[in-house]
Formats: sequence, structure tokens, C-alpha cells
Amino acid sequence: MTILDTIASPRDLKALSPAQLRQLADEIRQRLIEKVSVTGGHLGPNLGVVELTVAIHRVFDSPRDAIVFDTSHQSYVHKMLTGRTDQFDTLRQKDGLSGYTDRGESEHDWTESSHASAALSTVDGLSKAFKIKGENHRNAVAVVGDGALTGGMCWEALNNISADKERNAVIIVNDNGRSYSPTIGGLSENLGRIRAQHGYDEIMEQGKKRLKSMGWVGERTFDALHAIKDGVKSTVMPTEMFPELGIKYVGPINGHDIDAVVRALSYARDYDGPIIVHTVTEKGHGFAPAVNEPKDQMHSTGAIDPVTGVPKGQKQPGWTAAFSEELIKAAENRKDIVAITAAMAGPTGLAPFEERFPERFFDVGIAEQHAMASASGLALAGMHPVVAIYSTFLNRAVDQVIMDIALLKLPVTIVLDRAGVTGSDGPSHNGVWDMALMSIVPGMRIAAPRDGARLRELFNEALEVNDGPTVVRFPKGNLLDDIEAVDQLSDGVDIIYYNDAEEAASDVPDILLVAIGAMSTRSRNAAKLLEERGYNVTVADPRWAVPVPQSLVGLAADHDLVVTVEDGIIRGGIGSMIAEALNAAEVDTPLRRMGVANYFPRHASRGEVLEENSLTPEEIAAAVEDWLGTITEG
Repeated sequence: MTILDTIASPRDLKALSPAQLRQLADEIRQRLIEKVSVTGGHLGPNLGVVELTVAIHRVFDSPRDAIVFDTSHQSYVHKMLTGRTDQFDTLRQKDGLSGYTDRGESEHDWTESSHASAALSTVDGLSKAFKIKGENHRNAVAVVGDGALTGGMCWEALNNISADKERNAVIIVNDNGRSYSPTIGGLSENLGRIRAQHGYDEIMEQGKKRLKSMGWVGERTFDALHAIKDGVKSTVMPTEMFPELGIKYVGPINGHDIDAVVRALSYARDYDGPIIVHTVTEKGHGFAPAVNEPKDQMHSTGAIDPVTGVPKGQKQPGWTAAFSEELIKAAENRKDIVAITAAMAGPTGLAPFEERFPERFFDVGIAEQHAMASASGLALAGMHPVVAIYSTFLNRAVDQVIMDIALLKLPVTIVLDRAGVTGSDGPSHNGVWDMALMSIVPGMRIAAPRDGARLRELFNEALEVNDGPTVVRFPKGNLLDDIEAVDQLSDGVDIIYYNDAEEAASDVPDILLVAIGAMSTRSRNAAKLLEERGYNVTVADPRWAVPVPQSLVGLAADHDLVVTVEDGIIRGGIGSMIAEALNAAEVDTPLRRMGVANYFPRHASRGEVLEENSLTPEEIAAAVEDWLGTITEG
């Protein structure tokens, strides 16, 4: 039995010797590679915090001490040390272990959101509450990456934490120089200067050169980097990292030296008042394929070979790649196109644009609010910004979209990757709110392409809009097969399926399915099932879902039942807008809506979540028949 298999709770770490802690770290690293290579997940970030997390649970007393992981995708080691090692075969699967902290899983998990830069605000509140309750023996601990520190919320929280020197807030900075990609901006430069002052950069380079000569040698590939030796002394001072705040500072600490981290955290635990512990780590540490992966050091991966790191399965053309190609084509013809990312150039497909047009590419860090407001400035000066972010992260920038872009009627194109149900990343990553949120913005136009051909068409149409903002949204994963229209209406609505049973009785109902974006394939398959049962069915894809095309209103008037199908929340979604449009036009055709219920979908595959919400072709067809029966009876 390994040491890891004996760990049922953090208390079990207290009795281990320093040598046993180091052995435990090795076992955890190997277990991570073994399990995540099968299930997929955030491998690189977790490999980078193995020793750091072991030291945190060695020193602090969880859950009495509240440990909050910012974004929490790097909490796999924490899960292993809090009694969940035997559940890793179910990681990110339906009814299995979440890929983020989850309050329903363990009392050691304080939060669930995986959006960055929020942990310091949570710790600010926790430490205030502990002080008010007289629980001065309790620490509130935030584990935050240097990438997350580019987000404005961190600075707002630090401003508040620094104002009260009599509460126990411990801020552990996990400085690996990256978020998804290398950290940008003045903060990164300042951290780099601190590392350089203490010899880290030079020693790291020496270690990497030595590793290169050694090759891949198994579970301790990066022994060479343990040359970041005890001789590199940490310092305790009030001003080195954030001089204006005056918060006590300890660091920099080699984050892969458990003894050094334990000493630093023990000091922080016993210190009265807020304190920053600056640890230097390496994303992907201990697994050469991750460390040497140039794009994101295996930030998030599917199934891979556990030795070589090579992905398993054949890679299919994806939505993101199709957008990336079309953006570059457009930018070659138009000098006014600029691209903005919030620390995710690779995942959102902007990395090729950056290589081709570096002077027109802007990475603003994990700062979606700033990204939108900065885009407004670019647009005011005559540029056409393309802001590419994940749909779930748009939630953070709604105010800026409304007040800084839409109010000024500025031509900004917002490209939403991972829109709709994303699946295994769970409730905080599903992009099911964007259509409901954006549809209420005056002057907003929303395009939902059903396939790659439509993505290219609609993106280029969005770039031609010069009197207001546009959204182009598409799901995660592989492209769907192209569906050619059988007809197109005057305002651009595509008819993608139509049947009229010539021999059917005159009282056979006519059904209109309005399919939004990626739900077109499922809707068309449902129509085929209904056709087999003798119904007349038309499937319309609006392409531009917002504003509601007037031709849809006319189509609805010619049918006996309208059913909208979308992969966003039903409440306030596109179906609601179409219902309002029919009401305003005094069209009394019954309308029913299908979409995602008003809840936080748990982690599961995209298909499983859609099935959970009755969005399979079979369930769509069954629901239509049920509604027809109800209408007939009425």
C-alpha cells in the first residue's frame, strides 16, 4: 500500500516525516498522470501544485481553516488529501467527481465557482466573519495564481484586506508565470524581477538544460529543477510584492520544496494579520510532455498516453479552428480588425492571429470587463474589435457590453466559444446564459451558426455591422456536419427541413420547429421522426436569432404549433423572445419552448446534459406529440 492510499484526511499528514511527505508527493504526481490520462482534465495545473498543496494541508487545519482555491481547477491534489483518491476514475463524469471544488463532495471544499480572481474576495469575507465571531484561531487561506492576479477583483479585494491588519488572511501566490498561457502585464514583469533578484530564472534555466541532456527518465523527471536549492533564501518584508498595500510578504519560496513551503506557511499561519506567501512553481512539473508542451503545458487535456502525453483518438475539425481561420482571412483584407483575448489566446483560437498580426492582437489578462471596455475604446477610434471569450466568462462583463458598447452603438463583434452546454467542466463553465443575457441588450444582434459553413457566413456578416454590437456563438467540440438549406427566406432565415404529406388528411397539424444554432441537427432528426408518424413538419434556422426575424412570425401564423429548441436556458431565452414577437403581432399560434431548465447543470458529457433536459430527437418528437394532444383536447 502506498502512503497516498493511507491518507483519509489532512490530519493524516501531520504524523508523516519530511521524507514521507516527499514520497507522498511523488505518489500523488504519478496517480494524477495515471488517472487524468484516462479521464482527461486539468493535468498541468495540478502537477504544478503537488508539493504546495501537501504543505498547505500539513500546516493548516482544514476545514477549520478555510482553504479557497482560485478557479479551483488545480484542486485535484486537495481532493486526494481530503479522502477522495478512490473516486478519480469518475473524474468529470456524470455523477462522479467534479473537476473543481464542490461543496456537495466534501466539507473541505468552501467554494464551487471556477471563474478566476474571486478567491481573495471570498477570503476577505471569511476573515472578516472569523474576526467578528471572535474566532481568531482560524485562518482564511487563498491559493491564487499569478495569472488570476491580472483580474480586477483581486485588486479590489487586496485593497480591502490591506485596510485591516488584525485579521488572519493568508494569500498564497502560486507563481508559475502562466494562466492558460504566459501571464502578461506589469504584474508579471514585477514578479519576474522578484524571481530574478533571488536567482530563480537563472537556476531554472540551468535545471532545464540539465533535464534536456537527461531526457525523459520517469517519475522524477524534474529532479534537475530541484537545483532551486535551500540556499536561495526567502525573505520576510512588508513591501516587495505590493508596495502600496503594505501587506507582510514572505518569498519567493521554491514551491516544489516541501520543507521550504512548510516553513513559510507555518510562519504565515502564526502571523497576526494579512500576509502574502509568494511561491514559485512550474506548471506540469514532473511530467516532461506537459512541461515541454509550448501552448499551455497541458492546462486541460483529453485522454492521453501516460508516458508520451500524445492525445488518444483522432482529432476532428473544431468550431474554434474554423473561427480562427475565418478571422485571419478577414483581417488580411481589413486593416481595422483587431482581436482581444482575456488570457486565453490558445483556447479561443486567437493564437494564430497573434502570430500573423501581433500588432493587432491584445491579451488583457483575466479581465473580461476590461476587455469589453477596451474594445469600446478601439471601436471609438475606428477599429472593429473581435473579442473572443468563453460564453461562461461573458457573464462577468455584461455591464460593459451594455454601457460601454451597446449604449454607444459601437461595432464590436463578441465571439462566444463553448456556448450552450459544455458538459464535463460542470455548472460554472456551461454557457447557457449568453442568449438570455445578450437578448435584452438594446441593438444587440445574436448569430447562432448550426455548422461550420454557417459559422463562416455569419462571422463575416457580423464584421459588416457598423452600427452596434454583434454576438456569434458556437459550442465546444467538433464541427457538426453541414446542413444545406432547402430554402432561404427574404430576411435570411433558412428552411432546413420541410415535408408536406400530399395524401395526409386536411386535419393533419402543421408543425414549425425553430432550431437555434447547434440544435438544428437534433431538431431535423426529430422532424424526420414526426414525419414518419404522419405530421407535416417545417424546421427553420433563424441564423440571426436576435432580433427575431419577421419571417418567423409569418411562418408561425401558417402553422398549428410552434416549438423552439435551444441549448440555452428557457427562461428569457430565444423562445421567450419569439413568444413576445408573436404576441405583439397578434399571432395566436400556440408556442412551446424547449431548452435548458433554470438550474446549474452538473458535470456530465454534453449529450448527457442535453438528454437530462429532454433535448434528444426522440424526446423532442415525443414532446411535440404530447403538446399536439393537449391542444387538440383543448
